[in-house]
Amino acid sequence: MSARLWLAVRLAIVAAACAACSTTAHAGQTGSGPLPVQGETAGAQQILEQIRQMRAELDALREQLAEERRDSAAVRRELAALRDTFGQDQELLNARVQEHEQTKIESGSKYSVRLSGLVLFNLVSTQGSVDSLDLPLAAREPGAASSFGMSVRQSSIGLEVFGPQVGGAKTSGDLGLDFFGGFPITAEGLSAARPRLRTANVKMAWDNVSLVAGQDAPFFSPQSPSSLLGTAYPAFSSSGNLWTWTPQVYVEARRPLSDGTRVTIAGGLLDPFTGEAPGSEYDRLPTAGERSRVPALAMRAGLQTAGEEHRRAVGAGAYYARQNWGFARTVDAWAATADWDVSLGAGIAVSGEAYRGRSIGGLGGGLSTSVLFDGSAALPQSAVVPIASAGGWLQLKVAPSNRLEFNGAWGTDRPSCSSAPRCAPATAFDPSRIRRNATASLNTIYQVRSNLVFSLEYRRLRTTDAANVHWLADHFSLNTGIAF
Repeated sequence: MSARLWLAVRLAIVAAACAACSTTAHAGQTGSGPLPVQGETAGAQQILEQIRQMRAELDALREQLAEERRDSAAVRRELAALRDTFGQDQELLNARVQEHEQTKIESGSKYSVRLSGLVLFNLVSTQGSVDSLDLPLAAREPGAASSFGMSVRQSSIGLEVFGPQVGGAKTSGDLGLDFFGGFPITAEGLSAARPRLRTANVKMAWDNVSLVAGQDAPFFSPQSPSSLLGTAYPAFSSSGNLWTWTPQVYVEARRPLSDGTRVTIAGGLLDPFTGEAPGSEYDRLPTAGERSRVPALAMRAGLQTAGEEHRRAVGAGAYYARQNWGFARTVDAWAATADWDVSLGAGIAVSGEAYRGRSIGGLGGGLSTSVLFDGSAALPQSAVVPIASAGGWLQLKVAPSNRLEFNGAWGTDRPSCSSAPRCAPATAFDPSRIRRNATASLNTIYQVRSNLVFSLEYRRLRTTDAANVHWLADHFSLNTGIAF
């Protein structure tokens, strides 16, 4: 029985009792009946006391009802707000439902596998000669005045696998492929680009330590400029960006400090690439670095401060490798690096890398090889000449919003050797005889949705040969990609 109904019943009972009491009292006053006895007077007083209690309870119930009305009004307002919020987030909720309804990838193990990738379309136009139409790294001697083309071969596919915990470490792996592996020599070869392995890693991650083994950009050179055009090769490859995907194994230790600052120390081994082309299409023949039977050694120390508005990340690295060019001709290759990514606030950031080294043609910083010879490399009397190199890149990013950014960048690599006759000019374009390679770029990247992006980019390439002849080329691109 509700509180209101119970109160109504009690009021009816009391009203009836009051009526009887009133009749009895009236009869006693007019003398039409016997005078009330002492018990009847006490009963009337008891009924009056109950009436007073009932009135107090009625007042309390009225206050309770008023409070309930106020609560009901508040609930109605909250429901209206929830209906509005639900209406605004309906698209997001539908997307979440569709995500859960996706068909999951079935793997040979019980652990989850995630497929990802990027479908990338490049529309490009050049003024001047370049080494590659859809992703140029250098200008060449004047040839065709201009060119135009389209490409999708920078599209990529990625797989991630999440394994068990081993010794308190989370295990995972990843694999990256694209279609930048060359063309079959057929009539339709330009639209049938071959797949290519990019990266592959196995990781074990503890709270403050990670162990990584696989193939990726050198861990001591982690930065690259922002560019949707440069996905098959990171932007400014051969113009100051050390990037070559290299087999490596390393340990990274992280130590948090106060105020969101973290120190990172990494060290490990790399395959000592020298930039030599493979000796065979199918056989894995050793290069000069691998013939030394000594892996390359590298380390990096970094300092990072968290926070988007006041992000600070700086680091310094070192690299050493031994190279054996035959006939007891050995070279010590080395590099010293510095990198930074610093937020200046209000969506403005400056990032970049600088390096100096010797015989580092295998790291992708420039167009030069690691060494030259003053005669035929097959003759034991020919001396080996290490190529010194210095370069880097610098980028300014302006991001008015989370979806829009503007980037301006410049990078260069300057190889040199100590003997002019041994670095004599070549009669035609020869990447081993480049004195300088530089690139400047401007681009805008607009993220329409979380997985849909557009970009416009302009690049100017300036390549200087050993005779100090400059070759110039301009490259324009419209790029659009959708991630999955």
